[in-house]
Amino acid sequence: MNHTFHPTVLREYDIRGIIGETLGPDDARAIGRSFGTMLREAGGSRVAVGYDGRISSPILEHALVEGLTASGCDVVRIGMGPTPMLYYAEASTADVDGGIQITGSHNPSNYNGFKMVFQGRPFFGADIQRLGEVSAQGAWTNGAGATETKDILEEYVGRLLEGLDGIDPATLAGLKVGWDAGNGAAGPALEKLAARLPGTHHLLYTEVDGNFPNHHPDPTVEANLADLKALVADKQLDFGVAFDGDGDRIGAIDGQGRVIWGDQLLMIYAEDVLRDHPGATVIADVKASRALFDHVAACGGKPLMWKTGHSLIKSKMKEVSSPLAGEMSGHVFFADSYYGFDDALYAGVRLIAASARLGKSVTELRSAMPAMLNTPEMRFQVDEARKFAAIGEIAERIAKSDAVADSTDGVRVTTDDGWWLLRASNTQDVLVARAESDTQEGLDRLLAQIDEQLALSGLKRGASVGH
Repeated sequence: MNHTFHPTVLREYDIRGIIGETLGPDDARAIGRSFGTMLREAGGSRVAVGYDGRISSPILEHALVEGLTASGCDVVRIGMGPTPMLYYAEASTADVDGGIQITGSHNPSNYNGFKMVFQGRPFFGADIQRLGEVSAQGAWTNGAGATETKDILEEYVGRLLEGLDGIDPATLAGLKVGWDAGNGAAGPALEKLAARLPGTHHLLYTEVDGNFPNHHPDPTVEANLADLKALVADKQLDFGVAFDGDGDRIGAIDGQGRVIWGDQLLMIYAEDVLRDHPGATVIADVKASRALFDHVAACGGKPLMWKTGHSLIKSKMKEVSSPLAGEMSGHVFFADSYYGFDDALYAGVRLIAASARLGKSVTELRSAMPAMLNTPEMRFQVDEARKFAAIGEIAERIAKSDAVADSTDGVRVTTDDGWWLLRASNTQDVLVARAESDTQEGLDRLLAQIDEQLALSGLKRGASVGH
């Protein structure tokens, strides 16, 4: 017996596909067999398994557990919840050697997938390719593992609340916050969390519904924050927080309804964290604003620009002992008094804490940020076989010029006008472009440089495509 996956589902950071077309129970069972085999070969034998609120998730969970136990692994089933609850189980409470969350993240409702942790580290890249090879060969261990069910929701929520340790609850009595769970898996945890937080909390869409009837659960798209903006305005709240479908990415708006993008949130968190960790390294991905890197330095920290991708950032954090990292996409990682994984619920609690410790409202913190003109993340289709080669050509041309460039992940060029970025997506057949300047004229010149480089490689910025 062996199993071959559809060529599109084994991706850089996770396994993901379309239910009934490229992904189904047979794939889930094979993932269990192969992951279990790899874990046993590495000396482990216990795996925590959780799942999100998608309609297909329980079926995939059942098949995944079958595969894990058939490989001789014992399984701790923690049930439905946000991805960070699975990470929490793996890091602290379930006495396991690995963990798998079944989730389609922020993708449309007909998608699903798997995010994995292996002996305390992210399982991605070469690990996922190896899983595919083990499956194709059918080189599986055999056994009869046991299963147990463990309800950790209350314990997890209690751990989230520790993000407010050291802050007098009385000082937060007047706080008013809006929260939008987007009908995603974070809803039940959010309800329990809000009931125990000081202040007044207004919740939207906490009922888990895998069809996402109110809006798509991606808080990095401003259109998806419309209901939260209306709530904050109507109730005159201090700020609002939104989650993606599996609760590992945060979106936020201030009391005036302005979006606080991922790099801007990191500016707030960095100012707070660096007070207790002077000189620490704060990591952000290559798409982040120059304003963030300048702010980290101004607060006494060491800014480090790194590759986009939650698994890559988590690995880099461990390598350089960073207490804080984040991405434009809303993944925020705290390792100062937390576990270093991306948890949007915890990030929401830490936004309350940062505002309290810094003695400024979230709106004041947002208002103090420099006004930068930047493009959204522009994503355009480029053939899979061409995308990395094109970036290589552009990097080579830039290296021969007088331009100041960073090649950490693609090409990021800094000029007197600001900066522009071109990089290849690790998960899709697209190139990603972004630019930032102080002026519209500067931004136009930067975009012209992007278009010139693309033209020299026979490409052009086409219509933007989604994630």
